[in-house]
Amino acid sequence: MTGSWNDFNDAKKNSNIIPKGTLAKVRMTIRPGGFDDPTQGWTGGYATRGTTGAVYLNAELTVLEGQYARRKIFSMIGLYSPKGPDWANMGRSLVRGMLNSARGITDKDNSPQAQAARRISGFADLDGLEFVARVDVGTDTNGDEKNEIRAAVTPDHKDYAALMGVIAFPSPPQKQAVPSYPAAVPSVSPAPAAAPAAGIRPTWAQ
Repeated sequence: MTGSWNDFNDAKKNSNIIPKGTLAKVRMTIRPGGFDDPTQGWTGGYATRGTTGAVYLNAELTVLEGQYARRKIFSMIGLYSPKGPDWANMGRSLVRGMLNSARGITDKDNSPQAQAARRISGFADLDGLEFVARVDVGTDTNGDEKNEIRAAVTPDHKDYAALMGVIAFPSPPQKQAVPSYPAAVPSVSPAPAAAPAAGIRPTWAQ
């Protein structure tokens, strides 16, 4: 028996909190809030507007693999706050990291291909995005601990490839050149001369 069924003071706390700093591959689902502002590029009903006037993406992130597989983390990605630009800048930075992680580019890569990978046609491109996240711990409106995502892990991290499921295969060995030789020509005996037709004498017998 692990403990008394009359005194539960020594029972373990029921906590669903994933430890801070845990790295996990996640899939993001955006829970539509129905708020659009085409002038900002917010279309499709993905954005949510809160009672304070703040606008955000209500993200549900499902852990795909490992010890915490199928666990869900709920986070808000800031789009606008009436208090100033900081929340929106944090949201843009987080989305940049998510795209870097999902599309396999480092944050320092500014090649045309990398720049194109950091562009989206709309929030629908983020719905279903899979990337490696660093799990953080914050507090909810009641002051209780809750998990959230504030940063993504990019390919320059040593654990990225294993977590993302990217396998590096070695290059195939180079085949050695095989010298080519002319094909042997089989010796062919000359065909015997055809016998002269009856009644015709060959020239050598004339």
